[in-house]
Amino acid sequence: MRLFYSLMWWLALPLVLTRLWLRGRKEPGYRQHWAERLGFYPRATATPAFAPVLWVHAVSVGETRAAEPLVDALLAEYPQSRIILTHMTPTGRATGKALFAKHGERLVQSYLPYDTGSMVSRFIRHFQPSVCILMETEVWPNLIAVCNARKVPVVLANARLSERSLRKATRLGSLLLNAARGISLVAAQTEADAQRVRSLGVQRVEITGSIKFDVVVPEAALAIGAALRAAIGPRPVLLCASTREGEEELILQAFESARATLPSNLLLLIVPRHPQRFDEVEKMIAVRGLNVQRRSKLALDGSVLEADVLLGDSMGEMFAYYAACDIAFVGGSLMPLGGQNLIEPAALGKPVLIGQHTFNFELVTEDALAAGGAHRITDAADLMSTAARLFNDTTARETMGLNAQSFANQHRGATRRTVALLQKM
Repeated sequence: MRLFYSLMWWLALPLVLTRLWLRGRKEPGYRQHWAERLGFYPRATATPAFAPVLWVHAVSVGETRAAEPLVDALLAEYPQSRIILTHMTPTGRATGKALFAKHGERLVQSYLPYDTGSMVSRFIRHFQPSVCILMETEVWPNLIAVCNARKVPVVLANARLSERSLRKATRLGSLLLNAARGISLVAAQTEADAQRVRSLGVQRVEITGSIKFDVVVPEAALAIGAALRAAIGPRPVLLCASTREGEEELILQAFESARATLPSNLLLLIVPRHPQRFDEVEKMIAVRGLNVQRRSKLALDGSVLEADVLLGDSMGEMFAYYAACDIAFVGGSLMPLGGQNLIEPAALGKPVLIGQHTFNFELVTEDALAAGGAHRITDAADLMSTAARLFNDTTARETMGLNAQSFANQHRGATRRTVALLQKM
């Protein structure tokens, strides 16, 4: 089955590269570092004498930000070590560059090679990692097989596996089941995640909790958030974060319909999850006759923001947006997309609103709801009516924010538990 899978990769490679080039029209980063995706590296980037070399794979923005506490802890625990941080997307790579520039040459970034035996083998020969740490849900059959053959332990850290993902995995039969059995250790976020992973045949599964609870809010992000808030002034701010295609239209329609019940000077702050959609969302706002201001064109020099809608079109500033808002809606949950993680706004003490579709983060969401730090809304209209109620009830809004922060603080410690498990590898 893996041989057939590898053959399909090679046959699909021209189409994969063509798609990469086409995506580069909107995101130029997709047209850079192609050699890395094919497992080729110049001699000049060969790794100096560090021991051990730790390989961490974080596919995109969310996984890269989630990996921050683990990367920092590993470099502190092993002062002679170096980390090779791999990604699949330019936005993930850019996020990693911003987060980890402080580590200098002790952290090197690269794209993950496509999952063929030869490409992965070249990667391992070049960087010579002592361990492969995959973040959250990444399982690549050839990568795991090559690591097993070369005695490189494979760890799935901060692992989560929804029922939907489990069904997809089981449909792939022996390909995914054999890959799962090649994983040396899974550090799962919850007992439910652990049970689903065990059903795939992984021998060693430990429950550590979510590393995302251990993310430290950067002082620079708080400073930007404070400057952004100063530009907004005393106006109430409803943030719609990490919105996905189809959601912004629903939110804008509900916003216009609910203007009479919302505070008259409310600022709607929309931050699309994917940067290639920034222009599309700006047009969507403008066509409704709403005054829109892009964050990238907003000078934080003391001038006052007067727009109806602020479009968050900057990278790496999500903490700043959360810091600047009064209420945070976490996107990907109005549509059946599984939702995004609500830990970041909770950690900043913000009341969190979440939609019906949260299967990617079900337990975390349910725990936040039970703690009184989050509220589940039924649709975009309910989002606006709930926001209106909270804006009109300061005590309820502040209590909800305190509950959210308390919930986030109570779940810290996953990074320490994960590092302790890795020491035994």
